[in-house]
Amino acid sequence: METVLLSDSDIDLEKAAEFIKNGDIVGIPTETVYGLGADASNEEAVRRVFEAKGRPADNPLIVHLADFSQAVSFTQFIPPLAYKLAEHFCPGPLTMVLPKNDRIPMITSGGLDTVGIRVPSHPVMHRIIELSGRPIAAPSANTSGYPSPTSAEHVMRDMYGKISAVVDGGNSEFGVESTVIAIEGDSSVRILRPGCVTKEMLSELCSEVIIDRAILHELEAGQKAASPGMKYKHYSPKANIIMVEGELESFIAYVGANNGKSVYSLIFDKDADRFPYRYMTYGNSSSEQAHLIFQRLRELDDAGAERVYVRAPETDGVGLAVYNRLIRAAGFEVIRI
Repeated sequence: METVLLSDSDIDLEKAAEFIKNGDIVGIPTETVYGLGADASNEEAVRRVFEAKGRPADNPLIVHLADFSQAVSFTQFIPPLAYKLAEHFCPGPLTMVLPKNDRIPMITSGGLDTVGIRVPSHPVMHRIIELSGRPIAAPSANTSGYPSPTSAEHVMRDMYGKISAVVDGGNSEFGVESTVIAIEGDSSVRILRPGCVTKEMLSELCSEVIIDRAILHELEAGQKAASPGMKYKHYSPKANIIMVEGELESFIAYVGANNGKSVYSLIFDKDADRFPYRYMTYGNSSSEQAHLIFQRLRELDDAGAERVYVRAPETDGVGLAVYNRLIRAAGFEVIRI
């Protein structure tokens, strides 16, 4: 099929909403990354999302709503803590895993009895949800396993001919997918996937915030993924990504000993003046790194990189989200020097 590129004008957003209502698939901007939007209650539409991405069927999708009050229509029960968190973080980059009801098909939830619910803050995504009157399932709008898209151009490159349309809403604000949490007990949460709603932010409202083991380690054999981004190798370009933890001088020496024609490094902006080998930078602060990481991974492929050594980010705040994406892009290969 021909994939139509739409603007964020009112007329084009109405066209995008009509595609959704008709069971078609649309690339839609959100504040995190671009999503591959479809009617979450339409099994055939959701099946086509999995096909377009090449996504494993047991990898659950997140359902996007215009307002958290709508969650009662798609869940069996909403804990009081979920309402408390929604008051602070919705709309925004937080997904809460809740027990689903029959209005959400099992294909949407990846075979689980739970569903991730999110209220996006991006005005384009928000308006399309309102105009379509549908809950919108929207995994990242990329080929499964490849770096997530943060621009309409990325989506067109990955999805042209596979989906009906892409809405160009500019570059994504945050650059990494939403934080996904499960609520445990009356006042505790478990982070299943880190994002820009951080452990520190959640700790202000919860008695305990648990970091799930799968954030930094592979799932054990037979373990089900309760959230997107937990089970499979994700976010990876064609190049072989290798994470390196260590001070800059040690990093430089290691890269020098393992340098080659198609070797690049991904370093902090502040390292650039002292780094003698081929490189790209991805910011200094964690928020800058989150905003740039997927764009840089795609640019490294465009540059012909075959092996990339990455200076590992910090693991506090938003840095945990960046580290999580990189360790999965690297297939959990980390060198500590």
